[in-house]
This record gives sequence, C-alpha cells and structure tokens, in this order.
Amino acid sequence: MSLLNNLSIKMIEYFRGDAKRINHLIIVHAYAKFIAESEGVDKETLFIIESSAYLHDIGVKNALAKYNSSIGELQEKEGPDEAKKILNELGYDEQLIERICFIIGHHHTYSMIDNIDFQIVVEANLIANYYEENIPKENVLYSYDNLFKTDTGKMIIETIYDLA
Repeated sequence: MSLLNNLSIKMIEYFRGDAKRINHLIIVHAYAKFIAESEGVDKETLFIIESSAYLHDIGVKNALAKYNSSIGELQEKEGPDEAKKILNELGYDEQLIERICFIIGHHHTYSMIDNIDFQIVVEANLIANYYEENIPKENVLYSYDNLFKTDTGKMIIETIYDLA
C-alpha cells in the first residue's frame, strides 16, 4: 500500500466517528489532487499537496477539546504537532514533514501562501468549505477575485457558481 493510502487510512481513523471531518478531508484531497495534476505540478510537489490536503484539519480535534472552538487560528496552532506524530510514524522525510507542517500551520493565513503547493491546498479547502458551509455567492466572488491563483481552481469556482 502506498504512503498516501496509509496516510488517508490514519486520518480516517484519527477522525473516527466524525463523518463531517472524514468527508471533508477526502473532498479537499480530491480537489487538491485534481487541481495539482491539472496545473502540471511535479511529483514531489503533488506528494506534498496530497499529504497536506489529508492532514490540513488535523488540529480541529485538539482545538475543540482544549478550547471548544475550531476556528482557523486554533487549527493552525494545534495541527503541526499532531501531524508530525503521524508523519514520523509513517516514515516521512524530515524535509517533507517540515513543509507539510508549515502548510497545515498556516492554511487559514492566506498572506503566508508562498508556493504552488500551499496555494492549491488553500484553494481546495475553500472550494470544499464554500459548499459545506453554504457560503453566499458574494463571499465566494470576493475570495475568487483575491485568493484564487490557479487556472483550475478558478475554473472550478466559475463552473460551480455559473460565473460568466
């Protein structure tokens, strides 16, 4: 079984009993992989994107337990340490762990986006969140104009929201 399959199983087990979180991580991963492949990223970047997509919300569980809140800032605070445990257990390279944890630790801080891997994870997460949280079209349009950079991410938003 591949490392990414093992990671997906770990994350499904991590969120055992929480269908919403499990569905979210699968959906974000699917969007992220689709965007990344459509944008033609290299294999290592794709691996970072897929791993980060599976792990991006790992901080939610501890944030809820410690603070009774899952706001983005708390997810970012709680996520990297939890992710490191799983990534080390699976045998990820230290340099990859560092990058993945950076993305997890900042995935709601859009001013920190520094590369295509991070950009794609953010876009995939936003696309999933818009639907799951029934975000008003005007809010989607604002982030479409200000946050989306990939042609594929933009195409998905344009198609879902029937933008001309």
